[in-house]
Amino acid sequence: MLIEINPYNIDQRIIKDCVNKLRQGEVIIYPTDSVYAMGCDLESKKGLEKLADFKNVKLKKSQFSIICSDLSDVSNYVKQIDRPTFKLLKSSLPGPFTFVMNATNDVSRLFGTNRKEIGIRIPNNEIILAIVKELGNPIATTSLHDDDDVLMEYFTDPYEIYQRWDDKVDYIIDGGLGKLEATTVVDCTGDSPEILRQGAGEITI
Repeated sequence: MLIEINPYNIDQRIIKDCVNKLRQGEVIIYPTDSVYAMGCDLESKKGLEKLADFKNVKLKKSQFSIICSDLSDVSNYVKQIDRPTFKLLKSSLPGPFTFVMNATNDVSRLFGTNRKEIGIRIPNNEIILAIVKELGNPIATTSLHDDDDVLMEYFTDPYEIYQRWDDKVDYIIDGGLGKLEATTVVDCTGDSPEILRQGAGEITI
């Protein structure tokens, strides 16, 4: 189902419907401030397994990031953040970044593995942030494309996405054309931040 949401006048009824699907273990496709992505309720084992199936990986081997509603939410899933890293996050988010951080034991529990790191996202997109806020906890997220894919129009055009994915997911949210550039990935697990992939976000380290 393709659902159009005006990011400047968000229909809360649609947001609630999306959240109900997420809580039932379904996967949805949605806009971000970079490429379109797919995700599920982080607290839903059924949803996580389904998301892993879509990406053809075992859940234990997955590298899904999570979308949080704000920085206070981030602290529930990562180990203590030092002041320089917090300042970097605060100055960059919301924005087209994925910050790789040291994960808490809760993350290992959710993914059924001894995962030590987790990618953190707070996109500058009111639609997906409204969904996460209504859900009350993060969603596990992954871009529609794989890292070795060339980013083409069908990753950015909601109608093209609908044509490819309508029979596989319950909700595809049309929030307008997406971008052809992925997030900038920053590793914050070491002594100092390191850019792993330069993408849409500009950052000074």
